[in-house]
Amino acid sequence: MLHRPVELAQYTSLAFTEALVESGIAGSIGSVGDALDNALMESTIGLYKTELIDRAQSWSGRGEVERETAEWVRWFNTDRLHSSIDYLSPIEYETRYREQRPTVASVLEVA
Repeated sequence: MLHRPVELAQYTSLAFTEALVESGIAGSIGSVGDALDNALMESTIGLYKTELIDRAQSWSGRGEVERETAEWVRWFNTDRLHSSIDYLSPIEYETRYREQRPTVASVLEVA
């Protein structure tokens, strides 16, 4: 028999939702059983574990993990090529995207 993960009930609870509302925070989770709401994060965590955590022989301490994590995030965003965005880094893809978007001035000229 399959059991529902505890996290689903924990993070979609009424108390959790009320705490978000009181803090002025928009919830990022979907309905119970909605697997798509967290897919991007789960994919990124999987890459992080595969590309950094699992490759290390051992860690000397928390500080080393934090430094290496910061370096991995920098590398992931600036140097790592992503097949889903035409083998560009996220920074390069975003830069090109912004360069191709019309400026406010050009939109106003047309109107």
